[in-house]
Amino acid sequence: MPTPAFLPGLELSRRFYTEAVRSLLEEAAPGIPHTAARIGPGSEVLGYDTERSADHEWGPRLQLFLHPHDVPRHAARIRHMLARHLPKTFHGWPTHFAATGDPDVRVMQITDGPVHHRVEVTAVSSWFRATLGFDPASGVTPAQWLATPTQLLAEVTGGAVFHDGLHTLTPARTALRWYPHDLWLHVLACQWRRIAQKEAFVGRCGEVGDELGSAVEAGRLVRDLMRLCLLMNRCYPPYGKWLGSAFARTPAAPRLTSVLTSVLAATDWHVRERHLVHAYGIVAHLHNELELTDRVDPATRPYHSSPFQVLRADRFTRALTARIKDPDLRDLARVGAVDQFIDSADVLNDPDLTRAATDAVTGIDAVTGIDVHDGAPCGTANGGRGHRRHSG
Repeated sequence: MPTPAFLPGLELSRRFYTEAVRSLLEEAAPGIPHTAARIGPGSEVLGYDTERSADHEWGPRLQLFLHPHDVPRHAARIRHMLARHLPKTFHGWPTHFAATGDPDVRVMQITDGPVHHRVEVTAVSSWFRATLGFDPASGVTPAQWLATPTQLLAEVTGGAVFHDGLHTLTPARTALRWYPHDLWLHVLACQWRRIAQKEAFVGRCGEVGDELGSAVEAGRLVRDLMRLCLLMNRCYPPYGKWLGSAFARTPAAPRLTSVLTSVLAATDWHVRERHLVHAYGIVAHLHNELELTDRVDPATRPYHSSPFQVLRADRFTRALTARIKDPDLRDLARVGAVDQFIDSADVLNDPDLTRAATDAVTGIDAVTGIDVHDGAPCGTANGGRGHRRHSG
């Protein structure tokens, strides 16, 4: 079968709904109120798909949301109708998704029988609870915000809604569009703290002849600076594969891309540090332009009595924390959202695990919002679990 001309996945899904799915839905359940969208996992949801994306988990697919009381009444019939009567191909792309050796991955494949389609039929509330672990229609607590990886927030607020006959999906997505102001300040403060914790290591490793270690630490700092720029621009950082693509769309990218590339390309720690100093200055100015805090001096300085040039990024952490009005949030341990302190894909893709991790680290139950550390303030050494000091 010849490969059809590439069509961005969101446009393919929109046409799939309007030209193929909607008429079969009407036949299976005439007049049923519904919402149609393409949200959730997938490069097309974030607008990053290319011809390569078609190799797995990409194609004519979408969600059909029904009222909760209509799901048990009609969902099975709708799924059956689609399996039996959807065209085998749509705009040249197979509508059948065949199994692979990975139970979580399917690929487009021509079939002679009923299609295993990727039209998910469910309720909005059920979909959000399965995806995020909570339904935003009931409100979003600070603990739920912090327990939700930014990648998931990007996926549920990205994509497109093709029809919102239920008038429930759009308000839910709007509620998750961005952090409440105090939480934004908290997440920014914690991102600056990540930088503060390791900004001296590039020079320290280099000083003892460990250029590889210095380069590794510089790479971590570059990643944290990129994520910080996204957060300052009110954009949810995606997972690693698309971090550079997302960063390239920020206003900071024209000023920072060549500088950060030079950091990564440097083979000598002195050169690496010089480029990092340049990057620190740019990002510090971006912070001051936001006017979220009083102006923070963007100049770098020696790290204690050592010659290593650092920003002392903890100054930005303190300035942001001072502007948080909610005392409970202001006293939280400076670890931030779950993907600021956990990097495991297995954890970040499991709402139960992210809730458990957030509960353990912050001391706030992600379901009830209640402090679970016997009343100890979350920011103290006991309630906030403390933080190991970095030795020289």
